[in-house]
Order: sequence, then structure tokens, then C-alpha cells
Amino acid sequence: MNDRLERALTHTAHEWTPDPPDISAAAARAGLLDVAYATVDSPVGRLLLARTPRGLVRVAYVPPDGEDAVLEALAGKLSPRVIAAPRALDEARRELDEYFAGARTRFELPLDWHLIRGFGRRVLEATARVPYGAVSTYKQVAAQAGNARASRAAGNALGSNPMPIVVPCHRVLNTGGGLGGYTGGLERKRLLLAIERGQPVLEGLG
Repeated sequence: MNDRLERALTHTAHEWTPDPPDISAAAARAGLLDVAYATVDSPVGRLLLARTPRGLVRVAYVPPDGEDAVLEALAGKLSPRVIAAPRALDEARRELDEYFAGARTRFELPLDWHLIRGFGRRVLEATARVPYGAVSTYKQVAAQAGNARASRAAGNALGSNPMPIVVPCHRVLNTGGGLGGYTGGLERKRLLLAIERGQPVLEGLG
């Protein structure tokens, strides 16, 4: 076979090679996609986003050893049918990009609260109402959730927040103004508060 013919056949083969099947789309059409997820890079490190048909259900800081533990927890608490489906998270990624760019002050994503219930959910719903650029305290969000004396329980709920950033637990501080705790570490909390105060962020977290 001469070189010209071989190149022509190779080119034709490449033209007709079908695209790999979109497993997530096929699963969705078959009703088998209970939890879709994607990972994205951000100024506060790599994030794993997950959603159900109801809405966004998880925003997780991906740990150094990878995302497996987060996915296993989702499978155990929601459904074993957890599939990588980046397109299903396009809206969440777009809103997060706008937030980190300082162009979005309020998330409009539908949320699925299945991973937290009872008093903890009420605490997070109160937290979601803290305005962009403002702060509240553990005592205040506990009071708004129905028990002003439950600051410690409010802190536990905030520490278990399944959707940090979108449900802005970084805006909740100690009564005296101290940062308190944060599930993603205090460096991330400081960075998120700086973004919302319009302070220049020269370098994000790896």
C-alpha cells in the first residue's frame, strides 16, 4: 500500500470513528441518574459539586487523597447511582464562577436539603439569608432557627453544612467577632470573606 493511500484510509477511519457514548445522558434517559457530579477548580481549591433531580445537594472541598470518600458518602446517604455528569452541573459551575469573579452576590440554584434535617436545616436556612458581604453569629442563626441558647448545636450544623459557599456558613462568626470554625479550614473562610468585601485576592488555594 502506498503512503498516499494509507494516509487517506487513516483519515477516513478517523472521520468515521464514533464519539464515545455519553454514559450520563444515557443513564438520565433511562431514569438511572440519581446523583450527578462534577469536579471544578476554584480559588478555594478543587470542589466536588453534586445534584439530584431536586437541585444542588453537595458542594465538597476535595481532600488531598481524592474524591472517593465524598462519592462513597453520597452513595451511602442518597443513592448508589452516582455518575459523573459535568453538563448537569453547568448552572452551578457558572454561578460559582460569577461569585468568585465578584459578579454574583446571590445564588439562585435550586437546592436539595436531603443531607441535613431538623434544627440543623433550620440553622442553614437562616444562614442562607445572611446577605452577601455581611456576617452573623452562631447565637443569631440559632435564634432564627428557633433556639437562641443552642449556639453549640448551631455550630455543629454549620460544620456539617453539605453546601458550603452556596449556603454561606463562612459568614457566621463567634459572638465576639472571632472567625470561629470552618469545615474547609480558616484560610478558606478568610479568603471567602475577603472576596465578599471586595478585597484583592492575589492567589487562591491549591
